[in-house]
Amino acid sequence: MAREQLEVLTALDIAKTQLYHFTAIVIAGMGFFTDAYDLFCISLVTKLLGRIYYHVDGAPSPGTLPPNVSAAVNGVALCGTLAGQLFFGWLGDKMGRKRVYGITLMIMVMCSIASGLSPGSEPKAVIATLCFFRFWLGFGIGGDYPLSATIMSEYANKKTRGAFIAAVFAMQGFGILAGGVVAIIVSAAFNAKFNAPDYETNAVASTVSQADYVWRIILMFGAIPAGLTYYWRMKMPETARYTALVAKNAKQAAADMSKVLNVEIQEEEAKVEKITMGERNSFGLFSKQFLHRHGLHLLGTTSTWFLLDIAFYSSNLFQKDVFSAIGWIPAAKTMNAIEEVHKIAKAQTLIALCSTVPGYWFTVAFIDHMGRFAIQLMGFFFMTVFMFALAIPYHHWTLKKNRIGFVVMYAFTFFFANFGPNSTTFVVPAEIFPARLRSTCHGISAAAGKAGAIVGAFGFLYAAQNQDKNKTDAGYPPGIGVKNSLIVLGVINFLGMLFTFLVPESKGKSLEEMSGENEEEYETAPSDSRTVPV
Repeated sequence: MAREQLEVLTALDIAKTQLYHFTAIVIAGMGFFTDAYDLFCISLVTKLLGRIYYHVDGAPSPGTLPPNVSAAVNGVALCGTLAGQLFFGWLGDKMGRKRVYGITLMIMVMCSIASGLSPGSEPKAVIATLCFFRFWLGFGIGGDYPLSATIMSEYANKKTRGAFIAAVFAMQGFGILAGGVVAIIVSAAFNAKFNAPDYETNAVASTVSQADYVWRIILMFGAIPAGLTYYWRMKMPETARYTALVAKNAKQAAADMSKVLNVEIQEEEAKVEKITMGERNSFGLFSKQFLHRHGLHLLGTTSTWFLLDIAFYSSNLFQKDVFSAIGWIPAAKTMNAIEEVHKIAKAQTLIALCSTVPGYWFTVAFIDHMGRFAIQLMGFFFMTVFMFALAIPYHHWTLKKNRIGFVVMYAFTFFFANFGPNSTTFVVPAEIFPARLRSTCHGISAAAGKAGAIVGAFGFLYAAQNQDKNKTDAGYPPGIGVKNSLIVLGVINFLGMLFTFLVPESKGKSLEEMSGENEEEYETAPSDSRTVPV
């Protein structure tokens, strides 16, 4: 039986959509804009790094990053993100969402700038410092996941909560798009100013010394949107759910939300004490009660996010390799170094514009109508279908006349990833766990996703290599090829569809209904073994 809800939480649940909702979306969303920009812009410049720092005189093709270096550059930020999600998720429940929120943003600003300033002219020095700062950049990005999701879920009303949380996450799409646009502009400007011959014509002259500025500018640009939102993050009040249910300060919760909602709200200190002191609202993460009430939920959110990110990040980080494999991007030796950045950026921007960004906003539009479960199941299903449709007749797609068809099919996998599990795996963990554990559990779920991203980033790098050892990239052992890699990703998407059945539907329910925090306590009457409410 549900007990009477706190007035301040009821006011939030039934509040009409108003300016403060959109303000919160923008403030939290700009963090995710920066997150996506910083995580994915590295894929735009890895080939350039190879040309600059790993050129081999007399080689028939431009220099490329050695396998271990490429794995480190692509994956180190994901390792930092995983650590940040666990640490800041836990800290957000201990210290409060707002107090930790500004810390993550400042880490992101400082490390974005530091990544671009990575000193040295020797390859080892530049790559080592780049990886160091990108790890800590990822650490700050990791904190943004649980904090932004939790803050938005605790500010939102019941009716449109899914759309608000999804809108915050949808800013990732604009971040990915911005990365491509910035790379296009910077590379076009440098190529016009320092026009160089292609590699086949003059290998040394094809990489001008000024190309070193291109990747640095692209990486440093990520500091700008993060820095612009720092002041507004510090102005946001702490969420009422944290203040009332975790900090147990009914007076402050009522005062904060009275200002936000422009209504008079009672303090209800006695009711807060009764709710927070009950056994249902005091068990910890490592307890039998949590395992009984939320164990399967946590397994569902972690497993689906893990599986989704294997497919999503391997596809996103290595789009350039897939496009090169099918011949959509010209052979590297037919371009100069900056021109190659331009071509890769245009290809990835086109995919982002036509599939990634629309997919996110389809979720925003439909999540509170279709529900989280239906969208996630549908997304995994179509990702599976399109992966197999690409993989099984793979030779057909490599023929020049069919390349556009391949790109269209590939784009659909991104569309249904974002109008599907890439959005819902972010939304659901912010809704179904108790307030005192919400940020922690979201951080654990997100960290499981980043573990999948690391598997995808490192695994796909090797797996996608040609099975013929004479056709692999320099330094790489033979892999299973792009075709078999796509089949593996299809199987992973199918498993994600199965694990989705562990995740509950939270559409239209309050956070306290989902977590069980507003249920009556029961104890057994000694005389007749009846249960009575406390």
